[in-house]
Amino acid sequence: MKAIRQIGSVAFVLGLFTVVFVGMPWYVMVSDNPVLPWWFRLAVFCLLGGILVVLATLALEQRAYRKSAEAPTATASDRSILLLSSDDLPGQKITEILGLVQGHTVFAIWLGKDLSAIVRLILGGELTEYTEMMGSARSTATERMTARAAELGADAIINVRYMTTSVIGSAAELLVYGTAVKLS
Repeated sequence: MKAIRQIGSVAFVLGLFTVVFVGMPWYVMVSDNPVLPWWFRLAVFCLLGGILVVLATLALEQRAYRKSAEAPTATASDRSILLLSSDDLPGQKITEILGLVQGHTVFAIWLGKDLSAIVRLILGGELTEYTEMMGSARSTATERMTARAAELGADAIINVRYMTTSVIGSAAELLVYGTAVKLS
């Protein structure tokens, strides 16, 4: 699916550059005939076809992602790994430090939700669309970190920290990290 999306992206970019940097100047400066040449039409079809291919592959991937997200997965509580923001556990002794574990994800919301959030930004109130997005990102990143700790045989993750960064537009990167340890 990624390869098809890459082909669509390349077609889009080639079509866009041909239309904008070759076709438009040619049409404005040279052409007295309203009939468009074959290469200009091909560039427009590449532009539009590339967008269509990218959107179609993304829709299919999103559909597959939603199906996999609905499948039951083991949660952090199922693995019985403690998550702590402190560096010590009252009543427990750390016997072995297994090392740094992390979970990472980049989330974005659908354009329709983004527009709803913009309206809410103007009118005031909680931006629930972004709250839900960040909650999903936090859960996904935490699950990935906990899965890595389980692979190492950890009993707990101490010094858990979350970091978030804006990537582009309404997309946000979320990183969670901590130290995987074994307990006595």
